[in-house]
Amino acid sequence: MAHYAEIDATNTVARVLVVSNDVTTIAGVEDEQRGVDFLNDLFPDSGSWVQTSYNRTIRHNYAGPGYIWDGTGFAPPQPYPSWTLGDDYLWQAPTPVPDDGKPYDWDEVTTSWVEVTA
Repeated sequence: MAHYAEIDATNTVARVLVVSNDVTTIAGVEDEQRGVDFLNDLFPDSGSWVQTSYNRTIRHNYAGPGYIWDGTGFAPPQPYPSWTLGDDYLWQAPTPVPDDGKPYDWDEVTTSWVEVTA
């Protein structure tokens, strides 16, 4: 099965649909455009369609509603304004979470990790 993300006018994923391999495969080779054409025929008023992958083999992340498409990959919604998008298309805090085995939450006001207490 192939998965396709519908991209709206703001480059945000609206939904993800599954297309059968019978549709996307020709002569044993998957062809992304066949899935795009199928979805455009099925939903003529939809946004554009881009293939996505559960195992992150294409387009960096598996797309979901609210993810952003930049023409190369899918990024999840930004969790905090201070976080930046890494080369792996995952959000990075300004400082790494402490590696001392204790639980931490991000505090955007202080832009730091705060230990979670019981």
